[in-house]
Amino acid sequence: MTDKARQYKPSTVRRLDTLSGNECAAPDCNKPLVARDKTSIVSKICHIEAASSNGPRFNPDMDDDDRRHYNNLILLCDECHSIIDNKENENEYPVDLLKEWKLLHETKQLERLNNKSSLLKLAINAIANADFDDVTDINMKSSNVFDIQDKIDHNCIVRNKFLIEDYKIYYTKIATLYSELESQGSFKKENLLRNIRKIYLKTKGKYVDAHTNSLQCVKKNADNIIEDIEEKLLNSCDIHQSSVQEDISFGISVVMVDAFMRCKILEVPPKP
Repeated sequence: MTDKARQYKPSTVRRLDTLSGNECAAPDCNKPLVARDKTSIVSKICHIEAASSNGPRFNPDMDDDDRRHYNNLILLCDECHSIIDNKENENEYPVDLLKEWKLLHETKQLERLNNKSSLLKLAINAIANADFDDVTDINMKSSNVFDIQDKIDHNCIVRNKFLIEDYKIYYTKIATLYSELESQGSFKKENLLRNIRKIYLKTKGKYVDAHTNSLQCVKKNADNIIEDIEEKLLNSCDIHQSSVQEDISFGISVVMVDAFMRCKILEVPPKP
């Protein structure tokens, strides 16, 4: 029997690394997560709510996809990981406290990344230039006016709601970059959105049962679809030549959320 709660998706690990800033997330600790040889990893992925029933802060209402999801994970040094996962310390390090650590630490790193337009440009170039398999019936039309919360609710997004809410603030910055590209006669915006739409339709096809209502299938699997798309973007884009391999995953997540807002990912809520 596999321990799915500890089978982390590569995109999850990449996002944890990117938003760690190479520092333990415990507020009273500044230990680096990469050893002095610049190669050895000394960080530990810690479950905020335990991966198994005998672990600290176990939540029986979670499933393994929730337990291994980015929202439930925090990156700590080995010492801090051992301290908070010691069952004797469980009351001293409750769920709410660890979530506060995660939020404060990652907010600080997002502020650092916020000024790096180059990361967004790298992500745009990588996705626009990637060679994805053709998918027929690409509908590039979309409704320009809808409420983000309405779309989240319409598609029954749960695990990735916070990702969308955190990264939707970059919509204006992405729009500015697209405008600059279009003023230069570039078709990268069009290519990027078409590629993401292709990925969505192909991913949706894995979950939609021919004998079941299509929308119901999407609603049931919305979080899995989002995570599969992010994984596909990371795996398919030629970003290995970049000197910021970890940070570019931030740019890819921002572009993906922007595409969600432009209705290239998941289903559009009906007009009132």
